[in-house]
Order: sequence, then structure tokens, then C-alpha cells
Amino acid sequence: MRIAIRFKDDVSVVVLSGKFVAGSDGPFLRQKVRDLIDAGTRKFLFDFTEVPYIDSTGLGFLAGSRELAAENQALMVLAGMNPHVQRILDGVKLSQFFELVTDEAAGLARIEQLTSAGKSDKATKPAGQPRARKRPQDRAE
Repeated sequence: MRIAIRFKDDVSVVVLSGKFVAGSDGPFLRQKVRDLIDAGTRKFLFDFTEVPYIDSTGLGFLAGSRELAAENQALMVLAGMNPHVQRILDGVKLSQFFELVTDEAAGLARIEQLTSAGKSDKATKPAGQPRARKRPQDRAE
């Protein structure tokens, strides 16, 4: 798994590429999110465009990061889920807890929309409270 973090204004764009599988990626990435939150970041866009597969390590990262974001009133949007990764999220019923968009541009627009509408407190609800999900457009495999 390769991880690149860059900023677009006040949004931390975390670009992931490669298979998100067991190993040090999940804990490393979770610590990076914690470090960014500690530094004041409150808007995250995770770009999964180049992630062909995710296992329990990646799912654990997503759940843990979502909880961390909610505890710190941070926005968290996921972009570019391919159909296989989307099915895995759907299968374990995690999709409902995230804002899902088709690509980075849509993610940045969604974060702006949530921020300008004053809904940042609703973008990541505490665990156990599903969020109405925004599904990416259906794509052919």
C-alpha cells in the first residue's frame, strides 16, 4: 500500500494505492490521521481510486478513523471506491456510515457543501448511528 497525503486548501487528501491488506498499513495510516487531527485538520478526503482490494485491516482502519473523526468533529469523505471494494463495504454494512462519492472533485465539492451548510457535525456521526449514504454511480466492472 502506498500512501500520499497532500492538502487542497484546508482539506487533507489522502491518496491510497495498492491492496489494503494485513500488515503495518492500517496502524500507520490511523496514526497519520491522528497526527493530522492533532495538528488541526478537520476535513479529510480519502481517495481509493487505486485500491483494488481491501481486507479486515483496511476495514478496521476505516471504522477507527471514522470514530476518531467523529470524536473530533472532523469531516471524512471516501472517494473512488471500485465496485469490488464497494461490495466489501456493503457486505459488512459499513457503507452506511460514510459519505461516498465518485472521485476527488466530487469529494471536495461534498466537503465544501457540508461545511458551507453548517453540517460538519452531521458528517461523521458517533458509532451506531448510520449516515444516509451517497453511493458512487454504478460502474461496469
